[in-house]
Amino acid sequence: MTEDIDIYGQQVPILIRNARVNGKIQEIYLDGTGKIGAVAEKITDHEAELVLDANRATALPAMCNMHTHAAMELLRGYADDMQLFPWLSTKIWPTEAHLTESDIYAGVKLACLEMIRTGTTAFNDMYFMMEAAADAVEESGIRACLSYCMIDNGDAEKLESEKRAMQATVKNLKARNNERILPGVSPHAVYTVSEEGLRWCAEYAKAENVPLHIHVSETEQEVTDCIAAHGMRPPAWLDKCGVLSPSCIAAHSCWLDADDIRLYAERGVTAVHNPVSNMKLAGNRALPYSEMKAAGVNVALGTDGASSNNDLDMFAEMKTAAILQKFFWNDPTALPATDALQIASRNGFKALGINAGVIAPGYLADIILVGRNPMNVPCFNAESNAVYATNGLAVETTICNGAILMYDGVIPGAEEIMEEAEKAAFALTARAEAANSA
Repeated sequence: MTEDIDIYGQQVPILIRNARVNGKIQEIYLDGTGKIGAVAEKITDHEAELVLDANRATALPAMCNMHTHAAMELLRGYADDMQLFPWLSTKIWPTEAHLTESDIYAGVKLACLEMIRTGTTAFNDMYFMMEAAADAVEESGIRACLSYCMIDNGDAEKLESEKRAMQATVKNLKARNNERILPGVSPHAVYTVSEEGLRWCAEYAKAENVPLHIHVSETEQEVTDCIAAHGMRPPAWLDKCGVLSPSCIAAHSCWLDADDIRLYAERGVTAVHNPVSNMKLAGNRALPYSEMKAAGVNVALGTDGASSNNDLDMFAEMKTAAILQKFFWNDPTALPATDALQIASRNGFKALGINAGVIAPGYLADIILVGRNPMNVPCFNAESNAVYATNGLAVETTICNGAILMYDGVIPGAEEIMEEAEKAAFALTARAEAANSA
């Protein structure tokens, strides 16, 4: 490593030597503007201010976590082993009612820390008080699409206040003029947002040219209730409301039938597989990946929030996704390692309109180095090792937009971030429990 230079957060020309790229030891040049300038066995025609020796670590595109509620880091382990709707109505929603902006900031700072530590440089988030979340993202150095989560429950007055909150969020995030922060629009789900709310969100997202992020067909009950209420399944209902489009990111999408999949493909919807959360909450069905791939649906990967996962490690998510697909659909060829890496990285970046997820000249320099350790030796196939053999803590270096955020497992300020988040978490739950027991 080059001496006498602060390596963290600097967007300067960087040369990475001795990295395993696509099965070969190669060098990677980052051009100082946030992009990959060259990848070759030997790079001699570019000058670098910083030279890193990867020591034969595997270079991979950074992960893109496409469904999170990042501030829910504060509720990790607070309420586990419950049914989904009782979990939401008796534990999560009553506690969330007591969140403050400082809580959101502390939770998102911790989430960004965990993601950097485990090789994720971008996430797609749906929650509240997103200006506080944006502060945390800006300071952390990673990318995020941040969306205010609309819930109107059919209340016309609530809908108007939710519209104002969403408009203010999009306006404020755009005003930051930060290339790493993208605003989005998030109606929560078909069972919490009215028809008028869904139609408004669809039109507003189109007018602002931003992604629309929504929960879809997570449970069988959601599908049954939607048919009872509207005479059609959730994807058809959302399509009738104008929601399905190439900008739509549909989280979960477990309970889809052939018509739903065809509709996703026709509208260009991105579906997000969240296997750990869905298994933990006993959703009882895996996203139909093979059918969706055959239909041409863009499938990405997400962890969901840390209160239902309980971590944001995309390596663990990749392994679980691949194994769940094989087990549930009784097909050992379903979701091979190459596909798992694709949905964990490139497909997510693509859905957000970010030119990353590939280690090649011209792409954004979002790169991670996975070190040599007992879990990935021998290395017959680096992709197979990454998906089946290792975990996020094997990531040694995380680079976002050409800037080093973690080197050799070290992230500046990590201990302070963890301390502040832990204090905020216990204070939040104490306030909520006191209020809800009064």
